[in-house]
Amino acid sequence: MDALFRAYNRRIEETQTNYLRYIYGNIDWEERLIGIKGAKGVGKTTLLLQHIKLAFPNRSHAFYVSLDNIWFSSHTLSELVEYLYTHGVTHLFLDEVHKYPTWIRELKNIYDDYPLLHIVFTGSSLLEIDHAEGDLSRRLRIYTLHGLSFREYLDINDIAHLPALSMEVILYNHMQQASSITSKVKVIPHFEKYIRTGYYPFFLETGSEESYFERLQQVVSTVIENDIPAVEKIEYETLQKAKRLLMTLAQSAPFTPNIANLCALLSTTRNQLIHLLSLLERAALIRQLHAGNKGLKALGKPDKILFDNTNLMYALGTTTDAGTARESFFSSMMSFNHTIQYAKQGDLQVDGRHIFEVGGKGKGFTQIADLPDSYVVADGIEIGFGNKIPLWLFGFVY
Repeated sequence: MDALFRAYNRRIEETQTNYLRYIYGNIDWEERLIGIKGAKGVGKTTLLLQHIKLAFPNRSHAFYVSLDNIWFSSHTLSELVEYLYTHGVTHLFLDEVHKYPTWIRELKNIYDDYPLLHIVFTGSSLLEIDHAEGDLSRRLRIYTLHGLSFREYLDINDIAHLPALSMEVILYNHMQQASSITSKVKVIPHFEKYIRTGYYPFFLETGSEESYFERLQQVVSTVIENDIPAVEKIEYETLQKAKRLLMTLAQSAPFTPNIANLCALLSTTRNQLIHLLSLLERAALIRQLHAGNKGLKALGKPDKILFDNTNLMYALGTTTDAGTARESFFSSMMSFNHTIQYAKQGDLQVDGRHIFEVGGKGKGFTQIADLPDSYVVADGIEIGFGNKIPLWLFGFVY
């Protein structure tokens, strides 16, 4: 137990609070049971530690622990909670809950048995809490933390401190917004760096692009080898197929999937392949796009597969297609608060209404000329005109 307290205090002392993520002010920290989901590496642990440091002048009233700590190999969470509660802890912060096999049942019991205790936990983006056993979801307020937006990247690097923009503001007032921003900062060079190494906050801890890519590759391996088995009953051979599938996608983008070819390549069945794609998507490694009129068919073969964010493309791919990188960035940012679908005309459809053609600076309207609510999103330009909008500006949606 003493080792847990020493680790807790050491983590708090080492935590910086000079920059808080977009989600910090959106969380109702007074709720009794809060869950924060997100991909590995996006900053969930830091968020918890920052809140403790800022909100608890008396640190003994709060406690942080990661449930993958070796202490839990011979002790239970319920045992820890009983000790903490009787020693004055009122707020408990639990990291990596998906690594603790009975977390759902024990959290429900703790919630019911300790009515004055507040609990915040983090878990993998793989978790499907909406249908959690024991009716935990009825007691829970859940939030999702995404990686850094381009706006946050500028902010955390002390390059520019600018407000977020809604999609509506970007669509209908992009010229004024882009002019205002580019008068303060030359965005293109920073954007080019961001799409390679700016999505995961741990870029602040790596000294080079090479070391960043190495760490991101380690994150991907951990997700497949540890996080997926923690939430899914899955065989080792299937995990190896998931790795092969991910690398196939990385080396083949842009990727319009041929299910039969993929099944043959991986020596697997169609159903297992669809399941593997779903797992990789839930793990925030890829994004599957389906046509908007597919309905229930969307549960099957996707029309296009993108990576969840561009940093993954550069870390895993031997070559990176510029067009796919642009679509991946656009989808990554817009998925924050919108629905993204495959478009038969144009590249992407947002919220079932807006059509976007994504390309380089010379991209025109030929492919979407007769479509209402259609826009060209162009890379390599600072300021747009009419319905032609700079790609980087969509990095300001959060």
